[in-house]
Amino acid sequence: MRAVVLLGGFGTRLRPLTLTTPKQMLPVAGRPLIERVLAHLAAHGVDEAVLSLGYRPDVFRDAYPDACCAGVHLVYAVEPEPLDTAGAVRFAATAAGVDARFLVVNGDVLTGLDLSALVATHEATGAEGTIALTRVEDPSQFGVVPTDEDGRVTAFVEKPPPGEAPTDLINAGFYVLEPFVLDRIPGGRRVNIERETFPAMVDEGVLYASHDDAYWIDVGTPERYLRASLDLLPAEGGRARLDGEAEFPAMLADGVVVEVGAVVSTSVLERDVTVADGARVERSVVLAGAVVGARALVCDSIIGAGAVIGAGATVEDLSVIGDGAVVEEGAHLSGQRLPDPDGG
Repeated sequence: MRAVVLLGGFGTRLRPLTLTTPKQMLPVAGRPLIERVLAHLAAHGVDEAVLSLGYRPDVFRDAYPDACCAGVHLVYAVEPEPLDTAGAVRFAATAAGVDARFLVVNGDVLTGLDLSALVATHEATGAEGTIALTRVEDPSQFGVVPTDEDGRVTAFVEKPPPGEAPTDLINAGFYVLEPFVLDRIPGGRRVNIERETFPAMVDEGVLYASHDDAYWIDVGTPERYLRASLDLLPAEGGRARLDGEAEFPAMLADGVVVEVGAVVSTSVLERDVTVADGARVERSVVLAGAVVGARALVCDSIIGAGAVIGAGATVEDLSVIGDGAVVEEGAHLSGQRLPDPDGG
């Protein structure tokens, strides 16, 4: 089985972390997101992935110069211009010579979806395309997918208004497609798979879906990036003591220095991070080489690579500090981004 992995987005919602780094190359509990995505594919028999790239393709090529990641052979397909989801699928699959049934994967998603079962469902129904579905509390931010009793998709509602969704089952960003679906996608222009390709398939009754209750999270916003990182702590992290009594999970990568008197709890600290005396890091992600100064507090926030949090500063309430940024001593940041990705 081959897969097309969609990686072309600019990661706008995760700025400033993504000003120079594609979001799929951000580490999630010690491993780049793309490596976790590809390892999941490999576990279900995918041996080649076509990476549909747009933003900073050089970062992916430099990271995997031998065109192999997590045991999966990589083919790089770089869009000449943004083509949207269906356009990207067509471009990447055509460039790689995909001519048999294949998977399409949203590269922003961490999940335990049973992709082997998804393929089996697709085969059993004789569908032209089959979508994996997952259940969410608020479907208004996603593509909602109602089906009939046979699993045939009856509509495709992209981001319905709050309270008006016909179901809480959404498009999970994983599809099994027959190769002739590519013929449905016009070349040379932007084509959205949720708004154009799938609705046309629904009209013809050839699009099916399968629901899976496995873990699923779209790691596309600071809140969800932080949540995904902390969700992985029980599996990936050790344990760190808080005030010498209760224990909380924490992942401390190689080269991390936590000075005497500092506290780290329910957090991920990537390589070569320093947490100075009296500082506290709680429910946060601190990326490689960052420094948290003496008596500083970092809580429910994300600190970029090489950033410096000055002594006595407070960074909290889902603040995002970009790579190399400096928070001045004694400063108080709550729900802020530094530098401001909009230039304000």
